[in-house]
Amino acid sequence: MDTVYKQIEAEYGAGEHICALAEECEKQIKDVFEEIDRVRDYNQLKVLRSMQKNGLAERHFNFATGYGYADIGRDILDKIYADTFKCEDALVRSQFVSGTHTLSVALFGILRPGDTVVSVTGKPYDTLEEVLGIRGGEDEGSLKDFGIKYRQVDLLQGGEPDLEGIAEAVKGAKLAIMQRSRGYSLRGAISVKTLGKIARAVKEASPETLVMCDNCYGEFVDVVEPVEEGVDYIAGSLIKNPGGGLALGGGYIAGKAEIIRKCANRLTAPGLGKHVGASLGNNRAMLQGFYFAPHITAESLKGAVFTAKLFDRLGYDTSPAFDAKRSDIVQTVTFGSPEKLSEFCRMIQKAAPVDSDAVPIADDMPGYEAQVIMAAGNFVQGASIELSADGPMTPPYTAFMQGGLTYFNIKLGAILAADALEKLG
Repeated sequence: MDTVYKQIEAEYGAGEHICALAEECEKQIKDVFEEIDRVRDYNQLKVLRSMQKNGLAERHFNFATGYGYADIGRDILDKIYADTFKCEDALVRSQFVSGTHTLSVALFGILRPGDTVVSVTGKPYDTLEEVLGIRGGEDEGSLKDFGIKYRQVDLLQGGEPDLEGIAEAVKGAKLAIMQRSRGYSLRGAISVKTLGKIARAVKEASPETLVMCDNCYGEFVDVVEPVEEGVDYIAGSLIKNPGGGLALGGGYIAGKAEIIRKCANRLTAPGLGKHVGASLGNNRAMLQGFYFAPHITAESLKGAVFTAKLFDRLGYDTSPAFDAKRSDIVQTVTFGSPEKLSEFCRMIQKAAPVDSDAVPIADDMPGYEAQVIMAAGNFVQGASIELSADGPMTPPYTAFMQGGLTYFNIKLGAILAADALEKLG
């Protein structure tokens, strides 16, 4: 057995059987890792070349305050994102407090009273339901409160988009929204190619309808991004893939220039738009994090592949399969019992570099209907590009694992979880 596995046995008390199985699994996924590295290198070249073409320099790391007029670091960050994602413009700001806030701005920036928004990939992520007004009380400031109508087209039974249903639903709608990642559902992530197919179906049926994609967890997983396939604009969080583990917060919206102008007016105020919003010293971390993002995303993917392989060998239902083509960094393992879900999350927490002695328990969380258990011993609070695992405490008791700044840390978490579950019986 490799020395590292022997060390895991000695330091953490992991069983020899699990360590031997993990070593065997690792040898069987080398071809998958090679493909991940190929995508990583392609995306690293895109980011690096964008920074070079836009003239990134030391002066762009300066600390801007107050209104942030002439914050050159903030402005070049927008240009680098837009160039990398093949967009006309981008809005990258630390003032976005979360992915949900970023998506909310992306919706409110475009929609007006009387408009219709259609979710064409089924029910959106839990925290967006109250933004749309399909859950929650009255007079909370949702889109519904502002007279904006909502429609939904569910995916077909096999997880494919209902293109005929979409074509009918979007007629006369102002906006069609798509969610690339699975959220707390057991459907697979939607590939960029399929997102493009949906976008084209929308445009053919209703040319004036705009198409937005929630790109969270998907950046740099593929060699193309949704705008390259016909999506009008995308949005995401900087404490996920594009922050590279260094961004302390923030989000981005990228796409057509007119859309970005309207979203900027929503984030700040009409007439102010992108011209204000001091970076307060965040530019260095946001730019360096974006530079690291293709590599960190690849580390996360390798950890997800290893976890899928190991837990499949142990007889658990995993999605995606270890050798499946991926479109996000999320890996699910379904346990069928709350005790096993809790134990998995406890072991992921135990493997963390921060708060490894904490014990996650299920509790109520803002924006979620069911109680959720979350393991996240992270340097940046809530950063799901760092190793984390969570899940709603409802059947079939599925863990949603994502992130990991280093492949080894994810591997360790998976081994400890597998060992603990085997001992649990």
